[in-house]
Amino acid sequence: MKRLALLLACLALPVSAAEPAKAAINLDIGTPPVIVVKHSLAQRTSRLIRFYEPGEIGLGADGFIYLREGVKLSLAKRQIAEKLIDTENEERKALIQALADSNGRRDAEPEVWVLMRQRWHQQWKSGWWLRDADGKWSRKP
Repeated sequence: MKRLALLLACLALPVSAAEPAKAAINLDIGTPPVIVVKHSLAQRTSRLIRFYEPGEIGLGADGFIYLREGVKLSLAKRQIAEKLIDTENEERKALIQALADSNGRRDAEPEVWVLMRQRWHQQWKSGWWLRDADGKWSRKP
């Protein structure tokens, strides 16, 4: 009888639900949406490099690509750069969403952004331009 009373007392206690542990984000996940976006980004890289090398465009602290202020480009070259930048930045957003979705964690988009910004910064070549959060440009050592 004492055991039954103890069991009933335990069952009557409030239960605090522990928050499930969040799984780590896999940036190298190979789902079809991620593969498609990564392939598209890789295809564009060869066209962007011709703007990275002379320092006409660079990587912002937010993970987006920007045209550097004060860089003189012909109208035609500027239009090409701006179109490439717009497409690149839209697909970077799509990659973040695809990675979050493929990891089963749409709520993790901010975390994915942080991880991808770190990866893009690491992949950035020495001498290419980086823009900090204050908008100041510098070359990557």
